[in-house]
Amino acid sequence: MSSASEKAAIEIRGVSRIYGAGSDKVTALDKIFLAIRENEFFTLLGPSGCGKTTLLRLIAGFDFPTTGEILLHGEDIAPLPPFKRPVNTVFQSYALFPHMTVAENIGFGLKMLGKPAAEIKARVEEMLDLVHMTKMRDRQVSQISGGQQQRVALARALAPKPKVLLLDEPLSALDYKLRKEMQIELKRVQSETGITFIFVTHDQEEALTMSDRIAVMSNGELRQVGTAREIYDRPADRFVADFIGESNFIEAEILAIRDEAASVRLANGAEIEASLPIGRPDDSKVTIVIRPEHAALTSAGSGNFDGVLSDAIYFGTDTHYHLTLDDGTAFIVREQNSRASAVGHPKGERIGIKLRPAAAQILGG
Repeated sequence: MSSASEKAAIEIRGVSRIYGAGSDKVTALDKIFLAIRENEFFTLLGPSGCGKTTLLRLIAGFDFPTTGEILLHGEDIAPLPPFKRPVNTVFQSYALFPHMTVAENIGFGLKMLGKPAAEIKARVEEMLDLVHMTKMRDRQVSQISGGQQQRVALARALAPKPKVLLLDEPLSALDYKLRKEMQIELKRVQSETGITFIFVTHDQEEALTMSDRIAVMSNGELRQVGTAREIYDRPADRFVADFIGESNFIEAEILAIRDEAASVRLANGAEIEASLPIGRPDDSKVTIVIRPEHAALTSAGSGNFDGVLSDAIYFGTDTHYHLTLDDGTAFIVREQNSRASAVGHPKGERIGIKLRPAAAQILGG
Protein backbone atom coordinates (compact mmCIF):
# COMPACT_ATOMS: atom_id res chain seq x y z
CA MET A 1 0.00 0.00 0.00
CA SER A 2 2.69 2.46 0.96
CA SER A 3 4.82 4.10 -1.67
CA ALA A 4 6.92 5.80 0.98
CA SER A 5 10.63 5.54 1.04
CA GLU A 6 12.22 3.49 3.77
CA LYS A 7 14.28 6.55 4.73
CA ALA A 8 12.99 8.15 7.93
CA ALA A 9 11.65 11.69 7.84
CA ILE A 10 10.97 11.73 11.59
CA GLU A 11 12.63 9.54 14.22
CA ILE A 12 11.37 9.42 17.79
CA ARG A 13 14.08 7.96 20.02
CA GLY A 14 13.15 7.07 23.59
CA VAL A 15 10.89 10.09 24.00
CA SER A 16 9.05 10.50 27.29
CA ARG A 17 6.93 13.41 28.49
CA ILE A 18 6.23 13.67 32.20
CA TYR A 19 4.11 16.37 33.79
CA GLY A 20 4.22 17.24 37.49
CA ALA A 21 6.14 15.41 40.20
CA GLY A 22 5.59 13.14 43.18
CA SER A 23 1.96 12.13 43.70
CA ASP A 24 0.92 14.55 40.91
CA LYS A 25 3.26 12.98 38.34
CA VAL A 26 1.60 12.08 35.05
CA THR A 27 3.43 10.16 32.31
CA ALA A 28 1.88 11.32 29.04
CA LEU A 29 4.46 9.46 26.91
CA ASP A 30 6.61 6.56 28.05
CA LYS A 31 9.83 5.88 26.09
CA ILE A 32 8.44 6.08 22.56
CA PHE A 33 10.57 4.72 19.70
CA LEU A 34 9.15 5.35 16.24
CA ALA A 35 10.36 6.00 12.67
CA ILE A 36 8.06 7.79 10.21
CA ARG A 37 9.15 7.45 6.59
CA GLU A 38 9.54 10.13 3.95
CA ASN A 39 6.43 10.78 1.81
CA GLU A 40 4.31 8.68 4.16
CA PHE A 41 0.77 9.28 5.38
CA PHE A 42 1.26 8.21 8.98
CA THR A 43 -1.52 8.19 11.59
CA LEU A 44 -1.33 8.32 15.37
CA LEU A 45 -4.51 6.58 16.51
CA GLY A 46 -5.93 6.06 19.96
CA PRO A 47 -8.56 7.11 22.51
CA SER A 48 -8.58 10.46 24.29
CA GLY A 49 -5.67 10.79 26.70
CA CYS A 50 -3.51 8.14 25.02
CA GLY A 51 -0.65 10.58 24.23
CA LYS A 52 -1.11 11.03 20.48
CA THR A 53 -1.64 14.81 20.60
CA THR A 54 1.21 15.19 23.08
CA LEU A 55 3.53 13.43 20.62
CA LEU A 56 2.31 15.69 17.80
CA ARG A 57 2.97 18.78 19.94
CA LEU A 58 6.51 17.58 20.66
CA ILE A 59 7.19 17.18 16.94
CA ALA A 60 5.73 20.64 16.27
CA GLY A 61 7.77 22.25 19.05
CA PHE A 62 4.79 23.42 21.11
CA ASP A 63 6.11 21.29 23.98
CA PHE A 64 9.44 19.64 24.77
CA PRO A 65 10.26 16.04 25.74
CA THR A 66 11.34 15.18 29.27
CA THR A 67 13.77 12.64 27.82
CA GLY A 68 14.71 11.40 24.36
CA GLU A 69 15.41 12.78 20.90
CA ILE A 70 13.25 13.89 17.96
CA LEU A 71 15.14 13.81 14.65
CA LEU A 72 14.07 15.38 11.35
CA HIS A 73 16.10 13.85 8.51
CA GLY A 74 18.77 12.94 11.04
CA GLU A 75 18.94 16.33 12.80
CA ASP A 76 17.87 16.63 16.44
CA ILE A 77 15.07 19.22 16.52
CA ALA A 78 13.86 18.61 20.09
CA PRO A 79 15.54 21.80 21.47
CA LEU A 80 14.33 24.00 18.57
CA PRO A 81 11.33 26.36 18.91
CA PRO A 82 8.42 25.90 16.45
CA PHE A 83 9.41 28.70 14.06
CA LYS A 84 12.81 27.09 13.49
CA ARG A 85 11.36 23.70 12.51
CA PRO A 86 10.48 22.96 8.85
CA VAL A 87 7.10 21.57 9.90
CA ASN A 88 3.60 23.05 9.79
CA THR A 89 0.38 22.20 11.62
CA VAL A 90 -3.29 22.08 10.60
CA PHE A 91 -5.32 22.51 13.77
CA GLN A 92 -8.74 21.14 14.63
CA SER A 93 -10.14 24.70 14.70
CA TYR A 94 -8.36 25.68 11.42
CA ALA A 95 -7.36 29.09 12.99
CA LEU A 96 -8.12 31.07 9.82
CA PHE A 97 -8.29 34.87 9.77
CA PRO A 98 -11.97 35.83 9.26
CA HIS A 99 -11.18 39.33 7.97
CA MET A 100 -9.03 37.94 5.13
CA THR A 101 -9.97 36.35 1.83
CA VAL A 102 -9.20 32.75 0.96
CA ALA A 103 -6.13 33.81 -1.05
CA GLU A 104 -4.90 36.17 1.67
CA ASN A 105 -5.15 33.41 4.27
CA ILE A 106 -3.14 31.03 2.10
CA GLY A 107 -0.44 33.61 1.45
CA PHE A 108 -0.19 34.91 5.02
CA GLY A 109 2.59 32.59 6.16
CA LEU A 110 4.66 33.33 3.06
CA LYS A 111 4.23 37.06 3.68
CA MET A 112 5.46 36.65 7.27
CA LEU A 113 8.52 34.82 5.91
CA GLY A 114 9.31 37.85 3.76
CA LYS A 115 8.86 36.14 0.41
CA PRO A 116 8.67 38.36 -2.70
CA ALA A 117 5.16 39.34 -3.84
CA ALA A 118 5.49 37.55 -7.18
CA GLU A 119 6.55 34.32 -5.45
CA ILE A 120 3.65 34.59 -2.99
CA LYS A 121 1.14 35.13 -5.81
CA ALA A 122 2.43 32.15 -7.80
CA ARG A 123 2.47 29.85 -4.75
CA VAL A 124 -1.04 30.92 -3.68
CA GLU A 125 -2.38 30.14 -7.16
CA GLU A 126 -0.66 26.75 -7.04
CA MET A 127 -2.21 25.96 -3.65
CA LEU A 128 -5.66 27.15 -4.72
CA ASP A 129 -5.49 24.74 -7.64
CA LEU A 130 -4.24 21.91 -5.44
CA VAL A 131 -7.21 22.14 -3.05
CA HIS A 132 -9.74 23.00 -5.78
CA MET A 133 -10.53 26.48 -4.40
CA THR A 134 -9.48 28.75 -7.30
CA LYS A 135 -13.03 30.03 -7.91
CA MET A 136 -13.32 31.08 -4.26
CA ARG A 137 -9.99 32.89 -3.99
CA ASP A 138 -11.63 36.28 -3.24
CA ARG A 139 -14.28 35.04 -0.79
CA GLN A 140 -14.03 35.90 2.91
CA VAL A 141 -13.44 32.67 4.88
CA SER A 142 -16.57 33.46 6.89
CA GLN A 143 -18.54 33.05 3.64
CA ILE A 144 -17.42 29.49 2.85
CA SER A 145 -18.39 26.09 4.26
CA GLY A 146 -16.58 24.09 6.91
CA GLY A 147 -15.16 21.71 4.33
CA GLN A 148 -13.90 24.63 2.24
CA GLN A 149 -12.32 26.20 5.33
CA GLN A 150 -10.53 22.92 5.96
CA ARG A 151 -9.11 23.07 2.43
CA VAL A 152 -7.92 26.65 2.98
CA ALA A 153 -6.22 25.67 6.25
CA LEU A 154 -4.52 22.79 4.46
CA ALA A 155 -3.38 25.03 1.60
CA ARG A 156 -2.02 27.65 4.02
CA ALA A 157 -0.03 25.02 5.90
CA LEU A 158 1.38 23.57 2.65
CA ALA A 159 2.26 26.90 1.04
CA PRO A 160 5.70 27.29 2.74
CA LYS A 161 6.65 23.78 1.54
CA PRO A 162 7.19 22.16 4.96
CA LYS A 163 9.11 18.90 5.12
CA VAL A 164 6.45 17.46 7.44
CA LEU A 165 2.79 18.41 7.86
CA LEU A 166 1.08 17.72 11.18
CA LEU A 167 -2.71 17.36 11.27
CA ASP A 168 -4.44 17.48 14.65
CA GLU A 169 -7.90 15.89 14.16
CA PRO A 170 -8.74 18.37 11.35
CA LEU A 171 -11.90 16.53 10.24
CA SER A 172 -13.63 16.18 13.61
CA ALA A 173 -15.85 19.28 13.16
CA LEU A 174 -17.26 18.10 9.81
CA ASP A 175 -20.43 16.09 9.28
CA TYR A 176 -20.13 12.42 8.33
CA LYS A 177 -20.57 12.74 4.56
CA LEU A 178 -18.19 15.69 4.26
CA ARG A 179 -15.67 13.95 6.51
CA LYS A 180 -15.66 10.97 4.14
CA GLU A 181 -15.07 13.26 1.16
CA MET A 182 -12.22 15.07 2.92
CA GLN A 183 -10.53 11.78 3.79
CA ILE A 184 -10.14 11.12 0.07
CA GLU A 185 -9.02 14.71 -0.55
CA LEU A 186 -6.36 14.62 2.16
CA LYS A 187 -4.90 11.41 0.78
CA ARG A 188 -4.92 12.88 -2.73
CA VAL A 189 -3.12 16.04 -1.60
CA GLN A 190 -0.52 14.04 0.33
CA SER A 191 0.12 11.83 -2.68
CA GLU A 192 0.43 14.79 -5.06
CA THR A 193 2.74 16.86 -2.83
CA GLY A 194 4.91 13.98 -1.58
CA ILE A 195 5.10 15.63 1.86
CA THR A 196 5.14 13.46 4.98
CA PHE A 197 1.76 13.77 6.72
CA ILE A 198 1.42 12.89 10.42
CA PHE A 199 -2.29 12.69 11.22
CA VAL A 200 -3.82 12.46 14.70
CA THR A 201 -7.26 10.93 15.19
CA HIS A 202 -9.35 8.80 17.51
CA ASP A 203 -11.48 7.69 14.53
CA GLN A 204 -10.46 4.22 13.39
CA GLU A 205 -12.26 4.58 10.05
CA GLU A 206 -10.24 7.70 9.21
CA ALA A 207 -7.04 5.88 10.07
CA LEU A 208 -7.87 2.77 8.03
CA THR A 209 -9.03 4.83 5.03
CA MET A 210 -6.07 7.18 4.61
CA SER A 211 -2.96 5.78 6.22
CA ASP A 212 0.11 4.12 4.76
CA ARG A 213 0.86 3.03 8.33
CA ILE A 214 -0.81 3.46 11.71
CA ALA A 215 0.56 3.67 15.25
CA VAL A 216 -2.05 2.58 17.81
CA MET A 217 -1.46 4.22 21.20
CA SER A 218 -2.80 3.67 24.71
CA ASN A 219 -1.75 5.18 28.05
CA GLY A 220 1.30 6.88 26.58
CA GLU A 221 2.61 3.72 24.92
CA LEU A 222 2.78 2.35 21.38
CA ARG A 223 0.73 -0.84 21.17
CA GLN A 224 1.28 -1.64 17.49
CA VAL A 225 2.67 -0.04 14.32
CA GLY A 226 1.78 -1.38 10.88
CA THR A 227 -0.33 -1.01 7.76
CA ALA A 228 -4.10 -0.83 8.07
CA ARG A 229 -4.39 -4.46 6.95
CA GLU A 230 -1.71 -5.66 9.39
CA ILE A 231 -3.34 -3.92 12.33
CA TYR A 232 -6.87 -5.02 11.43
CA ASP A 233 -6.11 -8.61 10.44
CA ARG A 234 -3.23 -9.27 12.86
CA PRO A 235 -3.78 -7.17 16.00
CA ALA A 236 -0.88 -7.42 18.44
CA ASP A 237 -3.00 -7.60 21.57
CA ARG A 238 -6.55 -7.38 22.91
CA PHE A 239 -6.51 -3.58 23.15
CA VAL A 240 -5.71 -3.19 19.45
CA ALA A 241 -8.22 -5.86 18.43
CA ASP A 242 -10.93 -4.21 20.53
CA PHE A 243 -10.15 -0.62 19.47
CA ILE A 244 -9.91 -1.30 15.72
CA GLY A 245 -13.27 -2.49 14.43
CA GLU A 246 -15.54 -5.04 16.10
CA SER A 247 -14.16 -8.26 17.51
CA ASN A 248 -15.34 -11.45 19.16
CA PHE A 249 -13.19 -12.62 22.07
CA ILE A 250 -13.35 -16.24 23.20
CA GLU A 251 -11.35 -17.92 25.94
CA ALA A 252 -9.59 -21.09 24.79
CA GLU A 253 -6.97 -23.71 25.62
CA ILE A 254 -4.15 -24.71 23.28
CA LEU A 255 -4.18 -28.45 22.52
CA ALA A 256 -1.32 -28.65 20.02
CA ILE A 257 0.94 -26.32 18.01
CA ARG A 258 1.88 -26.96 14.40
CA ASP A 259 4.03 -24.47 12.48
CA GLU A 260 2.20 -21.12 12.53
CA ALA A 261 -1.13 -22.44 13.83
CA ALA A 262 -2.53 -24.18 16.88
CA SER A 263 -5.40 -26.48 17.62
CA VAL A 264 -7.47 -24.98 20.43
CA ARG A 265 -10.51 -25.93 22.48
CA LEU A 266 -12.95 -23.08 23.08
CA ALA A 267 -14.80 -22.51 26.34
CA ASN A 268 -17.95 -23.95 24.73
CA GLY A 269 -16.09 -27.20 23.98
CA ALA A 270 -15.63 -26.70 20.22
CA GLU A 271 -12.20 -27.37 18.71
CA ILE A 272 -10.87 -25.09 15.93
CA GLU A 273 -7.61 -24.00 14.30
CA ALA A 274 -6.17 -20.58 15.19
CA SER A 275 -3.15 -18.69 13.92
CA LEU A 276 -0.37 -17.90 16.38
CA PRO A 277 0.83 -14.41 17.35
CA ILE A 278 4.40 -13.31 16.54
CA GLY A 279 5.50 -14.28 20.04
CA ARG A 280 4.46 -17.81 20.98
CA PRO A 281 2.11 -17.80 24.01
CA ASP A 282 3.69 -18.84 27.30
CA ASP A 283 0.49 -20.31 28.69
CA SER A 284 -1.93 -22.86 27.27
CA LYS A 285 -4.83 -20.62 28.35
CA VAL A 286 -5.29 -17.97 25.65
CA THR A 287 -7.80 -15.53 24.17
CA ILE A 288 -8.99 -15.99 20.58
CA VAL A 289 -10.13 -13.08 18.43
CA ILE A 290 -12.53 -13.54 15.48
CA ARG A 291 -13.80 -10.63 13.38
CA PRO A 292 -17.61 -10.70 12.83
CA GLU A 293 -17.25 -10.67 9.02
CA HIS A 294 -14.99 -13.73 9.17
CA ALA A 295 -17.90 -15.89 10.32
CA ALA A 296 -21.15 -16.88 8.61
CA LEU A 297 -24.49 -18.32 9.69
CA THR A 298 -25.44 -21.86 8.81
CA SER A 299 -27.86 -24.48 10.05
CA ALA A 300 -27.46 -25.68 13.63
CA GLY A 301 -24.92 -28.47 13.98
CA SER A 302 -23.28 -27.88 10.58
CA GLY A 303 -20.80 -25.16 11.55
CA ASN A 304 -17.82 -24.94 13.88
CA PHE A 305 -20.15 -24.31 16.84
CA ASP A 306 -23.71 -23.16 17.58
CA GLY A 307 -25.30 -20.14 19.16
CA VAL A 308 -28.75 -18.80 19.99
CA LEU A 309 -29.83 -15.62 18.17
CA SER A 310 -30.58 -12.79 20.58
CA ASP A 311 -30.85 -9.91 18.10
CA ALA A 312 -30.39 -8.95 14.44
CA ILE A 313 -29.52 -5.33 13.60
CA TYR A 314 -29.95 -4.11 10.03
CA PHE A 315 -27.35 -1.53 8.86
CA GLY A 316 -28.35 -1.27 5.20
CA THR A 317 -25.17 -2.68 3.68
CA ASP A 318 -25.03 -5.53 6.18
CA THR A 319 -26.77 -7.12 9.16
CA HIS A 320 -25.19 -7.81 12.54
CA TYR A 321 -26.42 -11.01 14.17
CA HIS A 322 -25.92 -11.11 17.95
CA LEU A 323 -25.73 -14.65 19.31
CA THR A 324 -25.06 -16.31 22.64
CA LEU A 325 -22.80 -19.37 22.63
CA ASP A 326 -23.48 -22.40 24.84
CA ASP A 327 -21.06 -21.17 27.51
CA GLY A 328 -22.76 -17.73 27.63
CA THR A 329 -20.17 -15.90 25.51
CA ALA A 330 -21.57 -13.18 23.24
CA PHE A 331 -20.71 -13.53 19.54
CA ILE A 332 -21.47 -11.30 16.53
CA VAL A 333 -21.70 -12.40 12.90
CA ARG A 334 -21.76 -9.72 10.22
CA GLU A 335 -23.19 -10.65 6.82
CA GLN A 336 -23.51 -8.44 3.75
CA ASN A 337 -27.05 -7.78 2.57
CA SER A 338 -28.39 -8.18 -0.95
CA ARG A 339 -31.79 -7.86 -2.55
CA ALA A 340 -31.92 -11.65 -2.59
CA SER A 341 -31.16 -11.94 1.13
CA ALA A 342 -33.53 -14.05 3.16
CA VAL A 343 -36.00 -12.34 5.48
CA GLY A 344 -33.87 -13.38 8.43
CA HIS A 345 -33.91 -15.58 11.51
CA PRO A 346 -36.31 -15.32 14.45
CA LYS A 347 -34.93 -14.43 17.86
CA GLY A 348 -34.28 -17.48 20.00
CA GLU A 349 -33.42 -19.68 17.01
CA ARG A 350 -30.44 -21.98 17.39
CA ILE A 351 -28.01 -21.29 14.53
CA GLY A 352 -24.70 -22.74 13.43
CA ILE A 353 -21.64 -20.47 13.09
CA LYS A 354 -19.14 -21.38 10.39
CA LEU A 355 -15.69 -19.74 10.49
CA ARG A 356 -13.89 -18.71 7.33
CA PRO A 357 -10.32 -20.05 6.80
CA ALA A 358 -7.78 -18.37 9.11
CA ALA A 359 -10.57 -16.49 10.88
CA ALA A 360 -9.38 -17.22 14.41
CA GLN A 361 -6.23 -15.71 15.86
CA ILE A 362 -4.59 -16.23 19.24
CA LEU A 363 -3.82 -12.85 20.78
CA GLY A 364 -0.37 -11.99 22.07
CA GLY A 365 0.41 -9.96 25.16
